Amino acid sequence: MKTDTLLWLPTLLQTSDAFFPTGAYAHSLGFEEIVRLGLVKDQEDLRAYIQLQILPALLNQELPYLRFAFEQAAAGYLVQLCELDVEISAWKLPAELCAASTQIGRRRLAALRAVNDQKAYTEFAAAVQDGIARGHHLSVFALQAAVEGFPLQAALSAWFYQTLSGICGAALKLIRIGQDGCQRIIRESLGSAEQVITASLAIERESAGWFDPVLEIASMRHALADERLFIS
Repeated sequence: MKTDTLLWLPTLLQTSDAFFPTGAYAHSLGFEEIVRLGLVKDQEDLRAYIQLQILPALLNQELPYLRFAFEQAAAGYLVQLCELDVEISAWKLPAELCAASTQIGRRRLAALRAVNDQKAYTEFAAAVQDGIARGHHLSVFALQAAVEGFPLQAALSAWFYQTLSGICGAALKLIRIGQDGCQRIIRESLGSAEQVITASLAIERESAGWFDPVLEIASMRHALADERLFIS
C-alpha cells in the first residue's frame, strides 16, 4: 500500500478522538434513562443492549444515511445534502435526541472550521445559519469525510466505533462496570463491524429506517427527569 493513500488517517484519528471538542461526552443519547428504567444494570445487559438495539439501528438507518450524505457531499451537491439533513430531523422524534444531534454536529463543524476551514464547511455552515439545514452530527461527519478524503469504508467504521465508544463511556458513569469491561464489550461488538457495515451498503434510501420505541420513550422520559447526569 502506498503511503500517500493513508494521509487521511491522522485527521480521522484526531477528529474521532474524545479530545476533539464536539461536546459528545455530555450526552448519553437516551442511555441514561434506559439505565434508570432498569433495562441495563450490568455488563451482560449492556452487551445485549448493544446487540439488540444499537447494531440494528446502525445497520438499517445510521450507516445508510451516512453513506447517502457522504455521496452527496463528495459530489458537491449541497442542496441534496441539506435535504438529507432535514430528513434526519424527521426520524429523530424525541426533541432531546434531535437537539443533541444538532448540538454535537454544529460543534464539530465549528471545530473543523477552526482548524482547517474549507469552502464546503463554510457553505454548509451558512445553510445551517439560514435554516436550510439543521447541522446534524451525521451530516457534518459525512461532509467532513468527503472534504478530508476519508474512504467511505473508513468513515462508516469510524461512525460505528464512535457510537459504541459513546455508549460505553456513558455506561462507566451509570452502571457498575469497569474500563476493562467496557473495552471487552467494544472489542466484541467490533467483531460485528464488517458484517453490519457490509449489510448497510445494500440498503437503498427508500428502505432505510429503524424505529426503536424503547429508546424513543426513554429519551422522552429523560427530558422530564428530576435529576440528570447527561444533557440527553
